[in-house]
Amino acid sequence: MIKLRILQGDPIIHDVRGVTMPGRYRGLPEIGKTPCADGCHFCADACPVRAIETDPVRIDLGKCTFCPACAAACPEKKIRFTGDYRLGTNVRDELVVDAEKERIRPEKASAIIKRVFGKSLKLRQVSAGGCNGCELELNALSNVNFDLGRYGIEFTASPRHADGIVITGPLSSNMSDALEICYDAVPAPKIVILTGACAISGGVFSGSDEINRDFIAKHKIDLYVPGCPPHPLTFITAIIDWLGK
Repeated sequence: MIKLRILQGDPIIHDVRGVTMPGRYRGLPEIGKTPCADGCHFCADACPVRAIETDPVRIDLGKCTFCPACAAACPEKKIRFTGDYRLGTNVRDELVVDAEKERIRPEKASAIIKRVFGKSLKLRQVSAGGCNGCELELNALSNVNFDLGRYGIEFTASPRHADGIVITGPLSSNMSDALEICYDAVPAPKIVILTGACAISGGVFSGSDEINRDFIAKHKIDLYVPGCPPHPLTFITAIIDWLGK
C-alpha cells in the first residue's frame, strides 16, 4: 500500500475550479463571430438533439450532448468546444450560448439557502429512466480525487435524511410516481437539481411518448448541471459556486 501510494502520488484535486482538462474533453462551446453564409444551417441539421438555432448561432446546453457533430459540419469552423467545465447555473436561459457568451456563472443562492444548506447539504439521487452515464459520474464524486464530502455535501440513502434531490434521466413515465413520492419524502425546505441533458430537456429522448415531465413544470428547479454525462467537476463547481463556498 505504501509503494502504491508513492507511485500514484497525490490523487486529490485540491483546486476544483482551476483544473486544466485534457484535450479530448469537450466543455463550453465557443462560437466564432465570423458571419455564416446566407441560408447556412449545416450545424443545426447535424445536431441530433436540435440544440442549435441559427441566425445567429445559439447552442442550448440544456439539450446539447456535447458530441462534435456541429463543429465538424460547420464549413466556417465557427464552433469549437473548449475545456471549460464550469457549466452549472440556476437560471435555465443562462444555458443558451451565443457568440457573446464567454462564461456561464450561476447566480449566488439566496441568504436563506446559504444559511440552511451552506455548511451541510445532503442529497438523494433519483435515476428517472437514466442510462447510468450520469449516475456513474455522480458515484465518482465520493472517490478520493473529487471528494465531494470535504465541502459538506454528501449523498444519502433515504430522502427523509436529505435536503434535496438530484434527478438524472429523461423522467420516464414509469418513474413519475416514484419521483414525486421521493420529493414529497424530503423535508422542507428542499432543493431540486437536474443533472444531464436528459433531466434538463429530455435529451435524446425528447418528444418520446414514454417520458412524463410534469414534475419539471410543477416544481421549482434550483440548479441545472448540463452534460451527457456531466463531468464530476461540473457538478462540484455548480454547487459550490451557487452556494458561494
